[in-house]
Amino acid sequence: MAHGAKRKHKLAATIAFVGILSLIAGCGEKNTYVAPPPPKVTVAAPTKKPVTRYLESTGNVAAVNSADLVARVAGFVQDIKYEDGAAVKKGQVLFVIEQKPYELKVQQAKASEDNAKAALISAQAAYQRQADLVPSGSASKAALDSALGTRDGAQAALDQAVAATKLAENDLAYTQINAPFDGIVTARKVSIGAFVSGNGTPLASIVSSDPIYVNFTIGERETIRVRAMIAERGLTPAELKKVPVEVALQTDTGFPHKGTLDYAAPSVDPSTGTLAGRAIFDNPKHVLLPGLFVRVRIPLGPPQEELLVPDTALGTDQSGRYLLVVNKDDVVEQRRVELGPLDGTLQVIDKGVGPGDRVIVNGMLRAVPGQKVDPQTASAPPKSS
Repeated sequence: MAHGAKRKHKLAATIAFVGILSLIAGCGEKNTYVAPPPPKVTVAAPTKKPVTRYLESTGNVAAVNSADLVARVAGFVQDIKYEDGAAVKKGQVLFVIEQKPYELKVQQAKASEDNAKAALISAQAAYQRQADLVPSGSASKAALDSALGTRDGAQAALDQAVAATKLAENDLAYTQINAPFDGIVTARKVSIGAFVSGNGTPLASIVSSDPIYVNFTIGERETIRVRAMIAERGLTPAELKKVPVEVALQTDTGFPHKGTLDYAAPSVDPSTGTLAGRAIFDNPKHVLLPGLFVRVRIPLGPPQEELLVPDTALGTDQSGRYLLVVNKDDVVEQRRVELGPLDGTLQVIDKGVGPGDRVIVNGMLRAVPGQKVDPQTASAPPKSS
């Protein structure tokens, strides 16, 4: 009995094991691996539009004219005829130094001049009398020579007196310090009643603000490009000064200030490898102030048709910038690209893709080079801002 029961137990165990194997086999048939569908990505052809290429740099605003106002004669400051920081016109009186002593010196010099004129008239008459008597022998040649010397000395004394009068008048004129050009005057450095010497005591400074300069530099590579552009367009020195230049302040959107090229250095600075340039701008509202930092750009020619893609479609790795492109078999390819300028939110592509390529513009993280994707064409081409 014990032996029979043991055999029945083994048989039951065998049947259960076979059932488990059958169940496992059945489950394996139901869970056969099925590959997932290719990931969906959005593709678009590069946008074509005219784009102006620019040479970009940074620069500083500088006054066309700047001068220190100094005292050229000694005296007490009698009057100050401007408000600190005011805009003034050329010739406007700004400072007045006490004039009375210099007016008296002018009167003194004119009196000496009148005296010299009278002496000359007398000497001329004496010389003429001697000249009339010499032919008849009534006067000697020595007397005539003496009269001539006296007359010439009187003429020299008159010339000296005239010069002294002019010097005195100049000193009187120097008691007024005038604006040498239209500009803005800084705060005064002296007050009314202060004594100033005549050896160039600084009173204030004046800077012009309309028009105004912007100084900038460009690197060696950009210099070569600009020279090539000038040669290609055959620009003369006069035409070169008509090349437009645009600048923007730190807070500006775009480049609202328009001017023209005014000067380019004839040689590259060997210590910095840069070429100095200068542009001139009308500045009637005095927005551009001397010393301000600005962004500068110069168009390198008329707009040219370019290929552009959204800047967000670009990827970067250790080898540089690239785009992901879907080929005719819907397989992702990685394309190395050379970039041009940025136009709003669009990036100009100089080399790497063509107008008919399908560039992945959305879903780049799901796209793996060499693998298939499900490309969905963008509903509308992206636009630049």
